[in-house]
Amino acid sequence: MFEIILERLDDPQFILSVLVALAAAATVLTVAMPLLDSDTLSRRMKSAALERDRIRTREREKLAQSKGSGKASLRTEPKAFMKQIVEQFSLTKWLGTEDAKMQLAQAGFRGQQAEIAFLFFRLVMPIALFLITAFYVFILGVVDYAFTMKLAISIGAAYAGIKVPEVFLKNTIQKRQQSMRRAFPDALDLLLICVESGMSIEHAFRKVSQEIGSASVPLAEELTLTTAELSFLPDRRIAYENFGLRTGLDSIRQIVTVLIQAERYGTPLGTALRVVSQESRDNRMLEAEKKAAALPPKLTVPMIIFFLPVLFAVIMTPAIIQIMAAQQ
Repeated sequence: MFEIILERLDDPQFILSVLVALAAAATVLTVAMPLLDSDTLSRRMKSAALERDRIRTREREKLAQSKGSGKASLRTEPKAFMKQIVEQFSLTKWLGTEDAKMQLAQAGFRGQQAEIAFLFFRLVMPIALFLITAFYVFILGVVDYAFTMKLAISIGAAYAGIKVPEVFLKNTIQKRQQSMRRAFPDALDLLLICVESGMSIEHAFRKVSQEIGSASVPLAEELTLTTAELSFLPDRRIAYENFGLRTGLDSIRQIVTVLIQAERYGTPLGTALRVVSQESRDNRMLEAEKKAAALPPKLTVPMIIFFLPVLFAVIMTPAIIQIMAAQQ
């Protein structure tokens, strides 16, 4: 079979037929791909609406049960065993820091339950990884090293367990910030339209949070929370500052500064929002250009490893086949 294919490679008509077949298959695939592509946005919005209805029904049932027992509260309480361990070992004093609380807020984990779970895993993960590694190294004898090396491996696993919750938080924060960074220029444009149409800043935030949810759910959550804080906090400046701290983005901190100055000095908010919106779009374009400029150096190694051998094979295979045929 292989010899037959090699013999047919010398036939120009066979090669032309193969190329035509590949072109026809690519054309059919290109035409069929839009038809096979499903509407992911509509499906996600529908599932979100259904999930919201289920959550509303469940919370109403909880509220009815709590009213029947004399406790009318919908606040989510932390798990009992986690809370007991955290309080027993005073982990809030030893492991709880302001930086950790800020990272939890930036990662989207709010409330006492998130803090207690974070402190619990910061205590449990090093011990669990140390015991598991020690079991594999000392008891099962997976590696044939000296005692000191096995002990060092176990201690290294414990140190990795200390860093696992922090790495998880950092990855979650980066994903949320990336989502908010992409959608923030569009959110600024919507906010500018709402403000110039005569809406107050609270109504503008609420409207933008409803519209921007399809592009960035974290940004919609932060805007909704900021709207709630603007409603009940005595000082609106605190709500703006909390918005900037929870997101951790320079562009949002910039708009927070503009909102605070407009609130304090009565400067025109529409003009400031227009300038900040244009700067945000320019920054997004600069980031895209930076990634595009960094693409050629990144493609050098893949081209050398994957493209050049294939190119040499395509160029030299016909010559090798002709030489082999001439020698026979």
